Amino acid sequence: MDMKIFQKRRETLMSHMGGGVAILPTAPVRVRNRDVHYPYRADSDFYYLTHFPEPEAVMVLVPGREHGEYILFCRERNPEKEIWEGRRAGLEGAREIYGADDAFPIDDIDEILPGLLENRDKVFYSMGRDPDFDAHLMNWVNEVRAKSRNGVHAPGEFVTLDHILHEMRLFKGPEEIRLMKRAAKISANAHRRAMQTCKPGMMEYEIEAELLYEFKKGGSPFPAYPPIVGGGANGCILHYTENNAELKPGDLLLIDAGAEIDGYAADVTRTFPVSGRYSGEQRAIYELVLAAQSAAIEQVKPGKHWNDPHENAVRVLTQGLRDLGLLNGAVDGHIENGDYKRFYMHRTGHWLGMDVHDVGDYKLDDTWRLLEPGMVLTVEPGLYIAAAQDIPEGFRNIGVRIEDDVLVTRDGNEVLSRDAPKTIAEIEALMKH
Repeated sequence: MDMKIFQKRRETLMSHMGGGVAILPTAPVRVRNRDVHYPYRADSDFYYLTHFPEPEAVMVLVPGREHGEYILFCRERNPEKEIWEGRRAGLEGAREIYGADDAFPIDDIDEILPGLLENRDKVFYSMGRDPDFDAHLMNWVNEVRAKSRNGVHAPGEFVTLDHILHEMRLFKGPEEIRLMKRAAKISANAHRRAMQTCKPGMMEYEIEAELLYEFKKGGSPFPAYPPIVGGGANGCILHYTENNAELKPGDLLLIDAGAEIDGYAADVTRTFPVSGRYSGEQRAIYELVLAAQSAAIEQVKPGKHWNDPHENAVRVLTQGLRDLGLLNGAVDGHIENGDYKRFYMHRTGHWLGMDVHDVGDYKLDDTWRLLEPGMVLTVEPGLYIAAAQDIPEGFRNIGVRIEDDVLVTRDGNEVLSRDAPKTIAEIEALMKH
């Protein structure tokens, strides 16, 4: 991405800060076991403003600072460590590649950062995310407070960065949309591959391997979240990730898997028959969920409230459950009482972006917010019919979710993940080959 995009974001943030200082550390390295670490991914807020991918880094914004407003603390170049651990940008790279006005060694932050806080009224910082860094920050502030007799004043107010920054992140620009389209395209290819590969007797993890292959092949370094590959009754577990059961003939397979590209996520779910053809009951449930998704997507357009897609999906699902005999009585009563939640217990979507469950308020002043161009959300109704004595045998252990990534446009919406097959005809035709 063009580094001017990140400069513009920083300038926008600083325009809301007045005489304050913003401090934002990236994510720490996490130990998986002993001396093995998890694959590193930068903190989303930090990456959104800097595009700096390395650990042990802190961004500081000081509006009006004579020697440059954007300061980056990061690791120095170290030829010996780089042989073992990989290349580093260093201080020069922080300035020349990532656009920092000034760069200092991360090891010198205790000596330098307190001076940046002097005579500043506010600190913009999200307290509570990293207790260790919180403690460092308070030590720096107290160090400045100790200079009060010298005429130096310390910041008297802490302001969370979340509200300003997350509202910015909620609205995606052209480059962000391009990345999300690419992530969705790779994800769609992976779901197609899973459909073409699947057959009875395979293990869920074999299908997961096909997904991961397609992600890597498409340029995604890792999934946006642990893939869900649930056959049969496992498809009725919303966040099933064991992925270690055998796929049986006659069962459905629910796959929730999305790629990540340069920090931006896709989130796509498809449900298809292990044997290649839906049974009558599976077909009925699938068509019902698909109709609910269609009704929900119709509500994704400027001027509609965030909750409108969910309300439409709930009404279609509840009516369908009644028509199938899985609920008895008046549809309005079932909606009012929440009876449908036995089979549909989650919301119809969430914001999508750098985080799978992305940042941004869903309500403003206790009112569902209006959808606006540039927002991206998932639309993912589902039905999960676990085995029970009062459930007809043909409907037992049917879990169906259909999820797409939808961009709100000026005139309506665009389904970013549309390349993943989702009609019964498309899926059954693909699985014949």
